[in-house]
Formats: sequence, C-alpha cells, structure tokens
Amino acid sequence: MTDQYVATMDLGSNSFHMVIARYHGDGLRIVDRLKQRVRLADGLDDGNRLSEDAMARGLDCLRLFGERLNGFHATRVRVAGTYTLREAVNAQEFVRRGQQVLGFPIDIVSGNEEARLIYHGVAHTQQTQGQVLVIDIGGGSTELVIGQDFDCRQVSSRSMGCVSFTRKYFADGVLSEARFQQAIEAAEYQLVPILGRYLALGWDQVLGSSGTIKTLLEMCTAATGEPVINLTGLKHIKQRLVQAGHIDQVDMAGLSEDRKPLIAAGLSILLGIYHSFNLDRMGFSDGALREGLLYSVFGRAKHHDIQLNTLQALAGEYDIDRQQADRVQDTARQLFVQVCDNWRLNANSGDLLGHAARLHEIGLHINFTGVHRHSAYIVGNTDLPGFTQEQQKALAALVRFHRKALKLSELEPLNYLPEQQLWRLVRLLRIAVALNRRRQDGVLPPLVLKPAAEDELRLHLPADWCAHNALLLTTLEREQAYQDKAGWKLTLVRA
Repeated sequence: MTDQYVATMDLGSNSFHMVIARYHGDGLRIVDRLKQRVRLADGLDDGNRLSEDAMARGLDCLRLFGERLNGFHATRVRVAGTYTLREAVNAQEFVRRGQQVLGFPIDIVSGNEEARLIYHGVAHTQQTQGQVLVIDIGGGSTELVIGQDFDCRQVSSRSMGCVSFTRKYFADGVLSEARFQQAIEAAEYQLVPILGRYLALGWDQVLGSSGTIKTLLEMCTAATGEPVINLTGLKHIKQRLVQAGHIDQVDMAGLSEDRKPLIAAGLSILLGIYHSFNLDRMGFSDGALREGLLYSVFGRAKHHDIQLNTLQALAGEYDIDRQQADRVQDTARQLFVQVCDNWRLNANSGDLLGHAARLHEIGLHINFTGVHRHSAYIVGNTDLPGFTQEQQKALAALVRFHRKALKLSELEPLNYLPEQQLWRLVRLLRIAVALNRRRQDGVLPPLVLKPAAEDELRLHLPADWCAHNALLLTTLEREQAYQDKAGWKLTLVRA
C-alpha cells in the first residue's frame, strides 16, 4: 500500500513539517500534513553550536514522524535540513542521531537548492503568470527566486530569518520604531548584493510562501479587507505593533499565539524586501519547500536531468577537456560494474563516481600543481543545482583524492555514504585516471577488475599490452604503491 505514497520533511529553523502524498493519475494528491514547532535555531549559541536541548526537541519530533512513515521505502521519502543545520558546526551529530531515530537519510540542502525547491513547490501548486518573484521567509533564512513555469532564472538565499532577527532585534519583546528601523535596514543591507540582477530581470507576479507570510496575509486582510499583502496593510501592522510597545501586549486579528513571538522580525524582513524591490502588493502560495521536495521525489528522472545540466554548465564554465572527462568516466563505469555487487555499491554510488570523473580536472582552471585540491575547492564551494549539501561534499571528497598521496585523515565525516564506500569509489576513480594518462582513445585493452579478500583489487592486463605501454604500466605501479601505503592492496596481474 505504501508504495503508492511519497513523503517529505522540511527540518526548518523554527518548525519541522512533514507532507505525505499519494500518486494520483500523473500527479500527486496530498493526504496528510504534520507540523511540530521545534525551535531548532533557538539552540544555536554564539559559536553556532546546537545545544543538546534543541537537538533533543528535534529528535523527539523525528521519532514521532518516523512512526507515521512505518512501511515506507527509502526511495519514497526525502528529508531536507535547512538554514540552522547548514550553520550548526555540530550538524552532522544531529544528522547521525536523527537518521537513527527516523530510519531515513537526512540531506542538508544548500541555500540556493532550498530556494529552487521552494520555487518548484510554488510552481506545481499555484497558477502563475509570466515571470514570478517568489519570496519565502523562514526561521533562519529568506529565499528569493525569479522563475517562469518550472524554470528558475535567479535564485538566492539570504541570511535573515524570523528566529535570527528576533534574537538580534526583538529578543526582549520591546517593539519600537527604532528597533523596526534597525531590522528593516539590516534586511535591506542583506539584499544589496542581489538587487541589481533581480531588478534587471524583472517579474510579472509576486508570490509569498511560508507560515510567516501567511500570517501577515491574514493580518493584512483583517486590517484592509483585501486578500493580498499590500504595503498599506504592512505599515498598519507595524504601527499597531509599535503602539503596543511590547509583544506581550499585542492583540491583532489574524495573529495566532504561536506566531506572535516572531511576527515583528518577519514583518521587518518583508518591509525591507518591499522597500528594496519597490513592491506594493503580493499574493500567497501554499506551496513551499516540502511540496518542492515532493515533486523532486516524484520526478527523480527530471531531478537527474538537473544534475547533468549542472555538470555540463560547469564543464563549459571551466573549459574542462570533455574528451578526457568522457574517457575517465567510461573507464570508471567499466570498473564499477565489475565490483559493485561484491562491494555493495548501489546505482547512486555509480552516479556519484561518474560525476566525479567528469569534474576531477576542473581545478586545472587554476593550475596543474595541486589540481586535486583546486578541484575539490571548486566543487565544494560552487552552487550545484540538483545536488544536496552532502552529495556536494562527497563529490568534492572524491575529486580531492583522485591523485597523489592518500591522506585519509583529511577526509571530513560524511553522512551521504559510509566512509568505506567513499574510499572504494576513490580507488576506482584513481585507477581510471591512471589508465587514461595518455589522454588518447583506443589505448586501453578490455579491462578485468576483480575484488578479492580483505579489500584487495586485482587488475588483469594482457602481457602484450603491458610490454607496449610502459608509461601506463609505470603509472599503475605508482598507483599501486599509493594504495599500498594507505593499507589497500592493488594487484596488477599480467595475463
């Protein structure tokens, strides 16, 4: 029964949300929603370390959500962590424990990927007209996207959210004109780097998503009688809040008790956006990150296309030698299929290996010396549409170790795949790179790679080929020494 359903979770800075949908025709029909206020961002200290109390609140929620997902297959569930987990220095500890209690993988998505997913959630659930500016104010960050139909044209995630702005400007609950002015100016300052690009592209429609904007819509509607968020209504709300003087004294139609503590911050951020983008009004969309995640699960093939488009764009931007990338990728795939069953590597690992093969030389854009480190830096610090933060870290790790000495201690912990699997992929990539050192087609013989006991690999090569390819054989022998020093055995069998 559960194979007809998909589920997604949005692990936000203020609340965790879960949506469950059922396949219906060629689309999805939402059948259940769960929400729990966790206040994860409240647990971040000045050093961006997540407190044990905050983690416990989050884990309790995940345990509860996990009960609802009993019987779901992992391919039908996607869980995304957002701003607070991006910022927390101990986020991986929470992810590790969270995966244990939930029973499903947790991805931490980048800010720009979050923005794309939000846009797709809106685009799939809302009638849009022409180019649309979508604004989503969350607990820790605000996402702004311009798109048309299902294509994103500008994406940005800014470090301003209801929780973070409340802590900075309204922590004691005092509401004054000066406090609002500080918060509004801070929001405007955050928008300066992106403003020119957005104004130049323009838009035909403005839509807001998220609980904060929904609350402001209800407050505006109560104040003005119009079912839109207009500047007049927002200014009226601000005036009423200032008149109240303290958040505890606020009593306004449309404002629930659970939204009250964060409303001043949310209003300030939205006013900063209205001032910067010269907005007068906007509509509201129920679609948001969790709906975008739903459609990413439903349309995995399309999601895969986004990843391929990202790789092609990077190849063009950094002038990668595509023929050499193809050679290494083809060789790596040949090696992968021969060991994947024995090594328990799944199709996702094979895709990751192929992506790394395509990008392993991207660091040549800087220079050849230390190309593996340059490649890792570019891959790890570039916006990669379609890739989660953990996938990006794993990809950067693979290209980091594609050549030279294997300094295993330099690997940062990963949640995307076990360390043993990563190192196995590294070994395959390194062999593929070594085999293609001549950078020519038609050089390699049929390749036979066999796993043996204790992680040994045996690469069978024709004796005649070895006799006529001394350079490649020397390169493979050097690679043999590198792997041996790391504690792995690579045996070259001259048949």
